[in-house]
This record gives sequence, structure tokens and C-alpha cells, in this order.
Amino acid sequence: MRWSEYFIPTLKESPQDAEIISHNYMIRAGLIYKLSSGLYNYLPLGLRVIQKVEKIIREEMSRKGAIELLMPILQPKDVWQKSGRYDVMSHIMLKARDREDREFILGPTHEEIITDLVAHKIDSYRSLPKNFYQIQAKFRDEIRPRFGVIRAREFIMKDGYSFSMTREDNEKIYQAMHDAYSAIFRRCGLKCMVIEADTGVMGGKKSHEFTATAESGEDTIVSCPSCGYAANRELAKRKLKEKSILGIKQYPVAEIHTPGLKRVEELCQFFDCEADRFIKTLIYRGKDNFYAVLIRGDLDVNENKLKSVLKDEDLVLAEPKEIKKVTGADLGYSGPVRLKNIPIIADLSVKDMVNAITGANKNDMHYKYVNIGRDFVVYDWLDIGFPQEGDLCPKCSTELEFSKGIEVGQIFELGTKYSARLSAVIQNEKGEDVPMIMGCYGIGVSRTVAAVIEQNSDEKGIIWPIEVAPFQVIVIPLDKGQCLEVAEKIYGQLCADKIETLLDDRDERAGFKFADADLIGIPIKIIIGKKVLQEGNVEIKIRRTARSAAVNPDNVLKEVKQIILADFEDLSNEKFAHMECRQVFQRIQDGETKQIKPE
Repeated sequence: MRWSEYFIPTLKESPQDAEIISHNYMIRAGLIYKLSSGLYNYLPLGLRVIQKVEKIIREEMSRKGAIELLMPILQPKDVWQKSGRYDVMSHIMLKARDREDREFILGPTHEEIITDLVAHKIDSYRSLPKNFYQIQAKFRDEIRPRFGVIRAREFIMKDGYSFSMTREDNEKIYQAMHDAYSAIFRRCGLKCMVIEADTGVMGGKKSHEFTATAESGEDTIVSCPSCGYAANRELAKRKLKEKSILGIKQYPVAEIHTPGLKRVEELCQFFDCEADRFIKTLIYRGKDNFYAVLIRGDLDVNENKLKSVLKDEDLVLAEPKEIKKVTGADLGYSGPVRLKNIPIIADLSVKDMVNAITGANKNDMHYKYVNIGRDFVVYDWLDIGFPQEGDLCPKCSTELEFSKGIEVGQIFELGTKYSARLSAVIQNEKGEDVPMIMGCYGIGVSRTVAAVIEQNSDEKGIIWPIEVAPFQVIVIPLDKGQCLEVAEKIYGQLCADKIETLLDDRDERAGFKFADADLIGIPIKIIIGKKVLQEGNVEIKIRRTARSAAVNPDNVLKEVKQIILADFEDLSNEKFAHMECRQVFQRIQDGETKQIKPE
């Protein structure tokens, strides 16, 4: 492709609304163009990268026997009502009505649609297991779109759904997708952590996230450097460092008048102490009863954990009138002392607290010098808090580490949540109707492109890994005449050998061309300048390492093919034809993708 005939609208200046590296470079390098908040045009370079990622996904899905199909973007309301998720997800749905006033939504996801399809087309266990997937645009009405394509209203996603007769088959597909996702992200040049994750509105029994480490990430990853334990902060378990309370004098409980003071911040000023001196008491309403949940005053309850350990998905914070009925006091004055007819659940952070401050279950009153055992009894001790710096690994007691990441993929073991509600049942060997066991597997395709840039860039621009680069090589003649003639010859040889090459044939100064080449991040640069050409050579330069070597024009094709076989991270020798490398995936001329070694 010739630059002069292509469409690469690069920018020198960063856009004002670009908050992170990928958003900045995707706009500056001409990959995307903003149409409206959370809506982007994918320009030719960006589309080429998207297509490269999709190609990798399709190859790895095919290796695991997954079947590609395509489902409608426009979905009827009634199927979502049958699954019970219409009200739960209504706040992120983009809705429309047709000429007959029937309500439809633009698909935020496709669990309901695939389950409805399978319910009508598969009725025997002999047809299972099946694993379907699609790659398609999704729509979610984000309250605050930001970070470019990472949190957009319209985005490209690969989503997959499996249907099995037995849990054993379901687990096999789950593991196969785990392995496939690991291969996909490795081929895209991403360093990912596989972490335990919350199932959220998707539901199901277990889930794992594939998270690309990046300082700009919105997700917090909690991990152990010793045993490898890793989880999303929403799900992560933790141990707390033990504190000795032996010998600490326990004072008699004192009732203190605290007029109008309800918030921990206000009470800290009143009592002239830190928030960790308070036992915070929250009243929750479950499906069948109320709970008093205790946690240290400087921490927050992790409601996902709380729902999980209490096995109560209906759990919510009680309304003010319910709190008054349960405790006898208004919101803000709840406490565990003399609290009757309600189980007291406590986080581990409360266990070593002595002479604490709590609500007194009376308006405008708090207790000081409250102690566990003497003044109240805990029904159950649970890990229901978020991990903090200094907390310990739940498996090996090593201090936990915290990092940021971008979620690029997630897999779920759904069980029968959707199949039971949408009548996706089959007859087993006994002739009994049983719901199919499902799995769900998603990859954010556009998110993955952004994550690749977050991990593969410098102050000059993007540094594309070879398999997802929009072009593998850029040829840059620095002058007309002989330089352009040699450039044209090399460009023709590379294209004839099916090496994706961009020829910068613009009539621009050298510095301008170099800056654009670095910005768009093509892995291999072939520079043809008068001085080097007079010596009978051209310059080959690697974008990732900035290493370069002089090569005879007749040997350029051979050297480029050798470089493409090498892992750019391990380049250490200027003689490209003899580089050592780790295993890499390379697209061979016949179109197959194989794992090979350069020798």
C-alpha cells in the first residue's frame, strides 16, 4: 500500500479528551475518529488491526472446535423478560420501537438469543456438546464513556456460548476456552494475568478474567508473589495480620451524646480519633430476614462477597424505616450492643478491636469502650471486606500485591441459569427433560487493541507486535531519484512475497516521515537514504529496539523474513539472519499459522 493513496490522518498534538496512552495514540495515529461520546469510526489502520485480532481469534476458536455464527444486533424485549434480566440490565440498554410500537434493544450481550436458538433447534443429548461464537458490535448505554474504545458505548466483541449435557463436558469446554484465550492474548503480544472474577449480572458458579496489566487499567488485581494466587479486587479473599490484644485494659462502656453526628468522618472529629477505632454497623435485608453486618470504620463491606457467603442474591441495604424498626434508632446510630432478634455478622477486621466506638441504637447516642464477647456476641466471622495494602494471601499468608489492569476477556461457568428459564432442555438417556449446562466466553476485541497499545508503546508512539501490526514493514525513501527507485523495487519484492508493506511515497522531509512511522508503530522500517545507498546498502531498523543494520538491497527480502520470525523482545544481535528467539507465532505464506523456530 502506498501512503499517498491510503488514508492515514496522523496528528502532531494530543487530543484534549485523551486520558490514557491508547486513546491518545489511536487518535493521533489515525486508527479511530470520534463521532460522538463513546462512538468511534474505525479508520483503515485501526480496522486492519481489528481484523488481525479477529483472525487470531477465529484460528484459535477453530482449533478448539468452536462454531462461528452471527446473531441479530436488534433483540426483542420479551426474550430478556423471560430470562429475568430485562429489569436488571435496563439501565445500560439502548432501546428502540418499530412501526408497530414493539420494543427492541440493541444487544449488550447475547446469552438470551443463543439460548433461545438452541432451545428450538437442539432437543437430544446426542447433539451435545456444542460451542458457538460470534464476533460483532455490541451496544451499552455507558453513563460516562471514557478511555477511548476501552469504555465505549459501541464496541466490538467476540462472545461464545457452550451447551453440554454433563458438567464434565462443560468443564472440558471451559478449560479449552481458558487455553484458547491464553494463546490468543499471547499471539496479540499481551502480558495477561488470569484471575478469579465475580460473575456479576452474568450469573453462574465461577468465572476467570484475562487482565492485561497496565497502569491505566480500571480493574485492581490482587495477587500473591509466592503462590500465584490472583483475583479481581471485587472477589479477592484475604487474611489479616494478627494483632495481640493481650494485656490491653477493657474500660466500662460509656454512653456518649453525639447530636446529629452519623458519618464516620464527623465522629472522628468529635472523638478525636482515627476511623479504625469505630465498628461500623450496617443493616441488610435478605430474602427472609435481616442481618447486622459489622466492619472496621475505615473499611467498606464487599457486597459481592457478602451475598456469596450468605447465599442470598436478594441481599440489599435496609431502608431507613426498616433500620428504625430493627434497631430502634434512625440510620447512622446502629450498633451491635443490645441488638436483639437479628444475627450479627462480622468481618475479620473487627476481631482484634478493643475499646471500640459504635452506635448505641438510640438517636444522637454512641457507645465508647465497646468490646467483643463482653458487650455483644458475633454470630459468624467472615471475610467480607476488600483487600487492603498489608493484608495477607488467603493461601500462603504472604503479603498481597496490588496492580492495575484492563479486562480483555472473561469466561463464565453459567450452569442452568438461562437454559432453565428459556426452556433449553434436552431429553437424557432416561427420556427425562433436563436443562442444558452452559458456559459463556467473551473477548473485547476493540479493548484488546487498546490494551496492546498500553503495553506496547513509548514516547514516540505505538510499537506493534508483528501479528497484529497493520503493516509489517514500512519502506521510507528519503529522496527522489535513485532512493525512490530502490524503494519501489524493495516494495515490489516484499509485496510479491505477501509481506504486508507500506511505502511512504509522500513528498515530505525525512524527520516528518520518521515521526509518522514511529507514531503508527510499524515493526520494521527500511530506510533508503543517499549516504547509505552510495555505500551499496539500505538501513533496516527495528521499531521496538531501535537497533539498525546496513543491508544490501538484494538481501532485504531475506533479512526481513528472518526478522519476522524473531521475537522482537529478545533482539540482541545486529546480524538479523542469525538472531536467536523464543517461540513465536508467524503467519506463513500459505496462510496457515504455525508455531515455529527460526532454525
